[in-house]
Amino acid sequence: MHAATRDKLKAQFGDRLQEVTDDYGELAVKLARQDLVEVVRFLRDDPELQYRHLSDVTATDWPEAEKRHELIYHLYSYEICEYIRLKLRVAEGESVPTLCGDWDTANWLEREVYDMFGVQFEGHPDLRRILMWDDFEGYPLRKDYPLTYERPQFTFNKDNPPEVIK
Repeated sequence: MHAATRDKLKAQFGDRLQEVTDDYGELAVKLARQDLVEVVRFLRDDPELQYRHLSDVTATDWPEAEKRHELIYHLYSYEICEYIRLKLRVAEGESVPTLCGDWDTANWLEREVYDMFGVQFEGHPDLRRILMWDDFEGYPLRKDYPLTYERPQFTFNKDNPPEVIK
């Protein structure tokens, strides 16, 4: 299924790829952060593979791990109708090279990861919050972000509850 992509990646990058697996029907590749740009450009520019669509950039948080954040990139090839998932780990305070020069969509996707997890993207043209307000403190999708509870206030219908439509 993913033999062509797997073979080309292994031939081009060899031991620089930390792990290559088939996860849930998609090729998953673990790599070092310093190899990210070179690998995605290879996948995008190879005439047979043409992974030209960056569909998502997201992250997971592992507070106990030495490299706390795992970034996940999803690329799609319309040429061969396949997704590939690239994963890399970064420690707290470590930056990741931006992909904004290669995909316009990376601008907003990286800003979301920055806003929710606090991951810095080196070379990003406009790395600022995109979902939370500017004065918001912390990163809400980190597992150590404090959970709070605020009772909802529904004063608009307190005395006159809506009628039930039958």
